[in-house]
This record gives sequence, structure tokens and C-alpha cells, in this order.
Amino acid sequence: MHIRDAVFLEDLCPKLRDRRWRKSLHEFTAKSCIYCGNNSESIDHVVPRSKGGLSITENCVPACLSCNGSKTDNEAFNWYRKQRFYDPRRSMAIKAWTEGDLRLALRLLKWAQPKQKKSLEKSKSSVNEDYFWQTA
Repeated sequence: MHIRDAVFLEDLCPKLRDRRWRKSLHEFTAKSCIYCGNNSESIDHVVPRSKGGLSITENCVPACLSCNGSKTDNEAFNWYRKQRFYDPRRSMAIKAWTEGDLRLALRLLKWAQPKQKKSLEKSKSSVNEDYFWQTA
């Protein structure tokens, strides 16, 4: 039996795939908001869906409820520059994330928040494993 002949549970239940995808986004950043560093409880679209943003990994970032609610449907970079907790390293991390370079984004986030260094290193190793399995 070939892998293309197999039926996977995720194919039968798209909500399960969506739930795992959302969980993996939070695990990338060790469950911290990409904007302020607090605990992330939601997923934010960098380019809002109301302005044509897609629900793909490069456009969805983990965010706390406060940042997600405050941002509403504004463009992320313009909104983020006006925040009191603005950090250029986090801004570069968001930019790297939107360009699909998750490794660089995680490295910049680790640099921006050294107290969570160990948890981000752990999530980095899981990112490497995930990419390995996706390319196989």
C-alpha cells in the first residue's frame, strides 16, 4: 500500500487538522504573543482577512487577546509601531514570519525575550522535526 492510497484522519476531519495547525503555531513561539510576549491565546492575521489576508502560516501569528483585540483589522506593522511595547526585534521577527522564514523569526524572538530562551530552543527543535517530516 502506498502512502497516497492511505486515508488519514485529518482528511476525514478538517477541524482536527485546523486544531493541530493552530496548536503548532502557539508551540513555535512557546505560547507567547509575537507582539508583546505575553501568553498567546489566539491567532492573529497579520494582513486582516477583511483586507484579503489568507489563513496560512505566513499570515497567522500567535497573539494575546489584548493585542488581537486592539489590532482589530489594522495592518500589523502600522499598528505595532504605535504600541508602547514596540520592539524592533519583534517587528523584524514578524516580518521574517510573514516571509516564511520561521527559523529567523524564532531566533529574533529569542533575542527579544531572553528569559524564554530555553522554551524557544525547545520549540525550535520541534520546528526542525516538523520540516523534516513535511519534506520527507
